[in-house]
Amino acid sequence: MTPEELSYTSDHEWVRLNEDGNAVFGITFYAQDALGDIVYVSLPSVGEELTAGTSCGEVESTKSVSDLFAPIDGTVVAVNPELEANPELINSSPYFHGWMVEIEPDIPQQIDGLLSSADYNALINKA
Repeated sequence: MTPEELSYTSDHEWVRLNEDGNAVFGITFYAQDALGDIVYVSLPSVGEELTAGTSCGEVESTKSVSDLFAPIDGTVVAVNPELEANPELINSSPYFHGWMVEIEPDIPQQIDGLLSSADYNALINKA
């Protein structure tokens, strides 16, 4: 459940670079599965500057509350409006309908330093 065309962080976020150069990210299937039923999401505001590796939101499930970490540096240009009313989209479609944040990267090449699908699978299979 880790699409090969995406990049991943060790904090269980995925990232996709769009054709327009913006990056979209969310949490992985593994992360949402570990969290259980997601009931609330707190996302950064449009215009907010994100720094890779720092908390930029929270994901609340019936089990716990977990931080959402920025995978790369950039400025928030959009957040998924569907998640406010339907946070469970993260459970049912973490890589598509459950995307969380779109940013304009400061340094798009930062994505090159993230994990490949194979590397991420190796990481989660150790857990």
